[in-house]
Amino acid sequence: MDGNTFYFQWEALLIETIQSRMGDAAVAVASFFTLFGEEVIMIAVLGFLYWVYDKQFARFVGTNIMVGLIVNPMIKNVVFRRRPYFDIAGVQCFKPVDGSAEIYDIAAQGYSFPSGHTLNSTILYGSLPKYKKNCVLLVIAIAVPLLVGASRVMLGVHFPTDVLAGWIFGTVILFLVSYLQTHIKRQNLFHLILFLIACVGATYCRTEDYFTGLGIMAGFFLSIPFEERFVKFEATRKILPAILRIAGGTILYFVLNTLLKLPFSDAFLDTPTMAAFLVRSMRYAIILFVLLAVYPMIFNRMKKPADQNDS
Repeated sequence: MDGNTFYFQWEALLIETIQSRMGDAAVAVASFFTLFGEEVIMIAVLGFLYWVYDKQFARFVGTNIMVGLIVNPMIKNVVFRRRPYFDIAGVQCFKPVDGSAEIYDIAAQGYSFPSGHTLNSTILYGSLPKYKKNCVLLVIAIAVPLLVGASRVMLGVHFPTDVLAGWIFGTVILFLVSYLQTHIKRQNLFHLILFLIACVGATYCRTEDYFTGLGIMAGFFLSIPFEERFVKFEATRKILPAILRIAGGTILYFVLNTLLKLPFSDAFLDTPTMAAFLVRSMRYAIILFVLLAVYPMIFNRMKKPADQNDS
């Protein structure tokens, strides 16, 4: 996977000019803001909303994010744009996507257009005031994606047009999917249609991010009817139960991610084959389903003894 090289001259000049004026402090600030577009923060926000605050709120935000997780790699696997530091000698990479891999390994570092951090942060933080009207959330929805996008250019991992596309695609997905969610009554059918459309990417996408997103989407959508029928857990405003729910879910995620890899060799999991990609999708589907549908059963069991003690 070599990728395509194309950019406007002003983009190269802008990145080089910005980086020439950046010191260690600026790199640290940019690295901090870019975190708000990464999966770990998205998972933390969704985990808090779902397990603690309001699961309907989380499902609204999560559905928007699921579409973004799929659309981004589906576009990248058509455009195949290389990252700026691959082809512009004056551009440095201050924060590679995969810190454990060689920075010029395009299979590990991924393609550039559009910016996934920018697209996903636009959807995540924009979904908050779309569901819950709040001036503070609206400020966050505007400020955070702007800072995330700027940080991606400063760190040398995206062209300005990658970031611009991330804002545009993210905004379109945010408003379109939010509208459909609030106007379509048969949500399970809506989710099935979204998943079937997402599966089209399997015919041409050959990157891990697409198959990760497909598995996450499958597990997320399957968990909703299961939880609504068999679990029906309630939110909590108590600090200790909230902390325990989040901590337990975080630990469970890492345990499942490790256990589900054990039947396969690292060599197999790292190969860009359809078999390895499908295993990846299945792994993430199982993880999401367990976290969102099975794990919350514990909440009801923990609640019953507490209710008995209160009585």
